[in-house]
Amino acid sequence: MPAPEAGLTVLGEDAYGWRCGRPLRGATPRRMTDDRPPNSSESRGAPAIGLKFISGKYQGGEYLVREGQVVVVGRANDLDMVLVEDMVSRKHARISMSQGVLTVEDLGSTNGTFVNGEKITRAVLHEGDRVLIGTNILKVVRPTPRPGSPSSRQLRRTAPRLVTAAQEEAPRMAGSLEEIPLPDLLQLFGTSRKDGVLTLRSASLTGKIYLRQGSLHFAAIQQAPLLPALKAIFRMLTWRQGVFELEPPDARVFPEPLDHGVQEVLMEGFRQQDELATVLAKLPPLERRLVARSPLPAPLVALDPKLRELMQLATGSSSLREVFDATPRLDLDVAQSLLQLVQRGYLQPG
Repeated sequence: MPAPEAGLTVLGEDAYGWRCGRPLRGATPRRMTDDRPPNSSESRGAPAIGLKFISGKYQGGEYLVREGQVVVVGRANDLDMVLVEDMVSRKHARISMSQGVLTVEDLGSTNGTFVNGEKITRAVLHEGDRVLIGTNILKVVRPTPRPGSPSSRQLRRTAPRLVTAAQEEAPRMAGSLEEIPLPDLLQLFGTSRKDGVLTLRSASLTGKIYLRQGSLHFAAIQQAPLLPALKAIFRMLTWRQGVFELEPPDARVFPEPLDHGVQEVLMEGFRQQDELATVLAKLPPLERRLVARSPLPAPLVALDPKLRELMQLATGSSSLREVFDATPRLDLDVAQSLLQLVQRGYLQPG
């Protein structure tokens, strides 16, 4: 489904999954344990398991790990999987398959190895798990041979040749939001204490989240620059299509920084999403407008100042979408207040 239009587009029905019953993915990272048994139907008898690069400079490449194979990952040229960037240690991690069980082990790396957003020393991997090494995210997949696609051996031979070009680039993480939903990304960055600017792009929207030591420092949506940072993040959490890129840190000073932890923002964002869906189901569609009833049930001065201000904004706007975009209040707060004005007889669909 195409991305919504600008402004409160991030408040479109597809964005929140309203009336669709689709939960926001990535709410809680799956905890990895050393003794968790693999799914026998997925691992036993499988000739190989694929590690697909879904982010990083090697995005699109796939490395096959076969039964009995040990793959050492790191920056050194003589290793099995060579990832050339400063955030990867010379010998960073070991990935192996034994009796159908795929495991990853950190080799005392400087920046750590992460599985589904959790820093590990050793973990059993299952299909769909995501491993973060430096700025590279590898997803455990069933191998899908395609004509012309590089084999593991070809990928090993090619990696050292990329040393010169890779060293000239700053390591950047990029990929697709369909592959890695934003909540998953933020959990990875929070746990690994990343610095940088996470830029999100859909067909019509561009958003930026400024990370400092893994905390959410600030956020903005280019097409709706007046939105407060927290409101912008809550909206971006619903974007399911588009691309992302982690760009170098931006040291600018923002007037109202957030500096919130990732988990705190995600939990509150999920809560607000659920409640917002319930409230919006009781309001007219976002493309409709609300108008004042005549006569009013009581003088406007009887209203709470915030309700009175919102009523004036609603009656002067061409759509509910415009109302949500024109106020700094969080979308859930706005929706609850609008519903209250409708239920008390001050506003009605226009």
